[in-house]
Amino acid sequence: MVSAFVDHRLDGDIRVISIINRKSLQPLYCVYCNTEHDCRTVQADVQIHSDHFSFPYGASDVICKGKHMQNATHVLITTEKKDSFDLKMEYLPIQNKVVGETFKFDITICISNLFGDYNNVLQFAQTMEMYKLLGVQHVVIYKTKCGPDLEKLLKHYEIEGILEIVSWPIDKFVNPSSGWNIKKDKGDLQYYGQLVTLNECIYRHMYQSRYVLLNDFDEIIMPYKHSNLPSLMEDLQSAHPSVGVFRIENHIFPKTQFEDSGKFKRAEWSNIPGVNIMEHIYREPDRKNIYNPTKMIINPRKVQQTSVHSTLKYYGDTYLVPFDVCRIVHVRVPLQGRLTKDQLFVDKRVWDFEQKLIPNIDQTLKLTGFLNVSS
Repeated sequence: MVSAFVDHRLDGDIRVISIINRKSLQPLYCVYCNTEHDCRTVQADVQIHSDHFSFPYGASDVICKGKHMQNATHVLITTEKKDSFDLKMEYLPIQNKVVGETFKFDITICISNLFGDYNNVLQFAQTMEMYKLLGVQHVVIYKTKCGPDLEKLLKHYEIEGILEIVSWPIDKFVNPSSGWNIKKDKGDLQYYGQLVTLNECIYRHMYQSRYVLLNDFDEIIMPYKHSNLPSLMEDLQSAHPSVGVFRIENHIFPKTQFEDSGKFKRAEWSNIPGVNIMEHIYREPDRKNIYNPTKMIINPRKVQQTSVHSTLKYYGDTYLVPFDVCRIVHVRVPLQGRLTKDQLFVDKRVWDFEQKLIPNIDQTLKLTGFLNVSS
């Protein structure tokens, strides 16, 4: 069991986001409690998500339906059908009890997993400062572990109030894979439970955020015809009122190709661990006959289940946002490593923000002790 939410779209049923071994299924029961001593047991409807990348454990929804459930405050999933349970057992609090009509945030970014010794401080600071300039008010990270320098930066953004860190000790319960490909990356569950955290994040922000954006650390969802993401979404939504899932094309900017003039090869940043995205302005071309994966900006109230690149169950329509309106700036290892610089496209969109972006990055790096205050 991960977390429990009222799903008002299903007549107030309780949805418990869970991780289930697909290979040893058994009947499950919901125990829901209105008060400490008033608990009832009903058989659950178990929905294992269709996308699990062939790993034995998968993201699942356990749906609890029953009378008087609207007053329930806590729920437990069990394999035993009985009416009395030890109250010391791990009950989950039930969230989203009330439908919200106004939203605390316009756009929330869900970053699914942080694990291992990931310590890419410079790129993370650049990405966070870029998102602030693009009008993002809230970023959520599911964290298992990270490197010591990045830990310092996360604390800074958490105190600042833009970052919410959700503890994700998945490695204490199953053996998570560090990738999505079961042939290469062994384990019980795909990519540290990425699919579970993305779904959890949608429900967690169902009534907190107008839109939820599902992506990774090294990706910036970049508008090309708007100055920020809220104005992009306002225009997209008014042009496509029935759409709840906006799909954005991914584009690779190889971190192996550097901009020639050295304009942003700044000495101040040379000792800071991580990638400097300002130096990587070359974009790989699309490949014919090869699917270009998308990431999504969704209305969480229109999505029931999601995978990484597409939604699995949703209400309304989906829309592929044109490449010239918005695309992902994804600075990483190349996918088409044989291409020379002149076979790549020059894309300097990030430079449009340099006058505010550079001082903001420097300020953050000074406050966190990565830059000398005198520099």
